[in-house]
Amino acid sequence: MTDLPLVSIVTPSYQQAAYPEHTLRSVLEQDYPRIEYWVIDGGSTDGSVEIIQKYADRLAGWVSERDSGQAEAINKGFARATGEIVAWLNSDDAYLPGAVASAVRALQADPDLALVYGDVRSIDGDGRLINVMRYDDWDLADLMSFHILGQPGVFMRRSALEKAGGLDPSYHLLLDHHLWLRVASHGGMRYVREEWAEARFHPQAKNVAQAARFGEEAYRIARWLEQDPRLDDPYGMNRRKLWAGAHRINARYLLDGGQPREALRAYGRGLAAHAPTVLPEWHRMVYAVLSMIGLGRLGGVYRGVRRRLMLAGRAREKGTGND
Repeated sequence: MTDLPLVSIVTPSYQQAAYPEHTLRSVLEQDYPRIEYWVIDGGSTDGSVEIIQKYADRLAGWVSERDSGQAEAINKGFARATGEIVAWLNSDDAYLPGAVASAVRALQADPDLALVYGDVRSIDGDGRLINVMRYDDWDLADLMSFHILGQPGVFMRRSALEKAGGLDPSYHLLLDHHLWLRVASHGGMRYVREEWAEARFHPQAKNVAQAARFGEEAYRIARWLEQDPRLDDPYGMNRRKLWAGAHRINARYLLDGGQPREALRAYGRGLAAHAPTVLPEWHRMVYAVLSMIGLGRLGGVYRGVRRRLMLAGRAREKGTGND
């Protein structure tokens, strides 16, 4: 067992008492035997601390003290982490069974990898499946054109994280993508076609409550990439794709934030920069147009049908023993 690498997992927590117990148990009930688990709470007063205390004897450690935000909390955990492999899991997300062991196998198979990532289920506040975010075999150039990884589905090699320097606390929404770009510049990345985690979408989540602000940080990252000499070569090959990707991400979150007109404008800028980067989201553009003319509810009908078909497919898989 001691030959297996230690995996350090950090959970930042603040005022989300409805969810952290599910999060903590999803880590503590993993079948991988060498996990070092840190919980960094920002001084919650809503009952979160009492939940953490229930599991304190199974944690490597925990604190509850005021901090400047999510990035500081996670960096505190990273500073305490001693594992060869590192990840963080927000207090409203969860790992699926076997995720940690699968990530370890992927990293052990290739010592040159800096990070590995798997698919992520989107769930609502009540834990009901919305959809599955499926990814592909991406590299640094793809990250630079804003192919976004599902944060709870990412595991990093600690040596690459240390070279990257941790999270930049001046970012609040795309802080994970900014980190993946820096980590991936110190090694390869590999996609594992398995579902590793659940990401919860609820009214208080950043991905919902602050959707319209994500574009600001996407453009900031794009400007940063122009100035970073380590990324000169791939950036020179993908300049138009990079800006098209930034516009696409801005449009996606504007649409999620209920601003279809602004989303269409951003999609238009993306199409002008590099149409092939943006065209795969044609269905979102259609939804934006429908929303502007008062038919946006048709998108909800479509998503409902899609969800039912997905659940039916899962039921068939379980019935044949393939799940």
